[in-house]
Amino acid sequence: QVQLVESGGGLVHSGESLTLSCVAPGFNFSRFSVSWYRQAPGKERELVARIFAVEDSTTYADSVKGRFTISRDSARNTVYLQMNSLKPEDTAVYYCNTVGVWGQGTLVTVSS
Repeated sequence: QVQLVESGGGLVHSGESLTLSCVAPGFNFSRFSVSWYRQAPGKERELVARIFAVEDSTTYADSVKGRFTISRDSARNTVYLQMNSLKPEDTAVYYCNTVGVWGQGTLVTVSS
């Protein structure tokens, strides 16, 4: 059974950066699309970024384009979300998702 473990969340100030990691022990990420979602308090879960299995192409929510970068390290079975120029509105629990499986989430809090 696939298990996803997110890490890297924390408390930062506006304008700072964080890198989130999603690890899937024993699972070959490279064959599948992997997504990062987020859910802010009182809001629905939304797609932030996705990396596709074909040529590692990517797509981003408009709200994070130019600030966030999703990448994959297949050798480490890890997908990253590099988040730069963070804003208070980026505060949310961030989840990794692939093949219908969700991780437990990691909290990102951005103070103004």
